[in-house]
Amino acid sequence: MPQTQIAVLMGSDSDWEIMQECVAQLKKLGLSCDVQVMSAHRSPDRVREFATAAQERGYEVIIAAAGMAAALAGTVAAHTTLPVIGVPLANGALQGVDALLSTVQMPPGIPVATVGIGVPGARNAAVLAAQIIGRHNSAVDTALKRFKEQLVEGVDKKNAALQATLAQQGRSVPRP
Repeated sequence: MPQTQIAVLMGSDSDWEIMQECVAQLKKLGLSCDVQVMSAHRSPDRVREFATAAQERGYEVIIAAAGMAAALAGTVAAHTTLPVIGVPLANGALQGVDALLSTVQMPPGIPVATVGIGVPGARNAAVLAAQIIGRHNSAVDTALKRFKEQLVEGVDKKNAALQATLAQQGRSVPRP
């Protein structure tokens, strides 16, 4: 198992349904992570203790996911110099827009790299964490390059399927 370099924090255990996508993406890129539930509002001392000790425990990146007020990522970022990636989750009446704004609108000096809401954001948080680690880890960088190649291959396959469908329908599409 690879050395654990990433912490994935969630404000609630109900966030696991979304954040398991982040963990799966990390695994595909050859990275392991520790996953924990802690709340900026309900267990603030635990969040502070975790964040202040994270670097000495060997973490390089912290991914923090929360919905509604979404204070977790900002609280973590206030107590560490490690990169923090915030994943806003759609847990309230505003379908994650509240969490997005709470995560992205940090005061100067307390940056949180913020990705999209929900599953796409969870997956992108994993990729961004891998990109940070990949700057000094050639195995992770190689995995990222292969991942990007697979994205291109997927688009090419979808385009070929579309072109075949259009040809069957007798439609012609000009080539770029």
